[in-house]
Amino acid sequence: MKRSSPISIIIMGSPGAGKGTQAELVSQRFNCTYLETSKLLEASFREPKEGEYVEAEGKKYFLTEEKKLWETGFLNSPPFVTELVVEKIQELFGQKKSVLFAGSPRTLEEGRIEMPLLAELYGKENIFIIVLEVGEEEVAFRNAHRRLCQLMRHPILYSKETEALQFCPLDGSPLVRREGLDDPEVMHVRLKEYRERTEPLLQYFKEEGFTVHTINGAQLVASVFEDIVKVLPQ
Repeated sequence: MKRSSPISIIIMGSPGAGKGTQAELVSQRFNCTYLETSKLLEASFREPKEGEYVEAEGKKYFLTEEKKLWETGFLNSPPFVTELVVEKIQELFGQKKSVLFAGSPRTLEEGRIEMPLLAELYGKENIFIIVLEVGEEEVAFRNAHRRLCQLMRHPILYSKETEALQFCPLDGSPLVRREGLDDPEVMHVRLKEYRERTEPLLQYFKEEGFTVHTINGAQLVASVFEDIVKVLPQ
């Protein structure tokens, strides 16, 4: 799909709402680069060395400390996350690429830095915010059954047809659970963090004049995707 100017798509929702699954589909359909904040963080935390840090807003954020927050379900320090994301946004815009975010920004602090930058680069009229609404019982079930492929981190949706799968049908690598992150006690923390620190962004978006589209995320994946496609420029 060719456009006269690149666009920016933001998909939001609680942990387990299906952001990653929809982001994969939407990025392919609309030829966007999928900037996955969780993967930027995972890459930073893969083998952090003691004393290694990222400097943001004049402060040092040590990777070992940020990794502990991430592993226990708490959101990472906003300036640390924003530093990683802003650098990537500028790189992609410089390449004239459309960009898609899933679950970013995560806090008001991040939003107040990232959104003005996106508006300056892409234009407010070219920013599309989509919120996937899913009840907490459904979210808990999804996270308890979530598996990813070890190689490419493809999410494998749980169903009677997939529950016995041991290897990813796309790349053949073993299917694994995200150790720690999807455990019930950690999920409780993650959902609380979402309610208290991420949901306030929705009011901020509206106050700043960004259009927010709410989609029923409890539907079948194909139905959610169809509803998302309807609100994006063809």
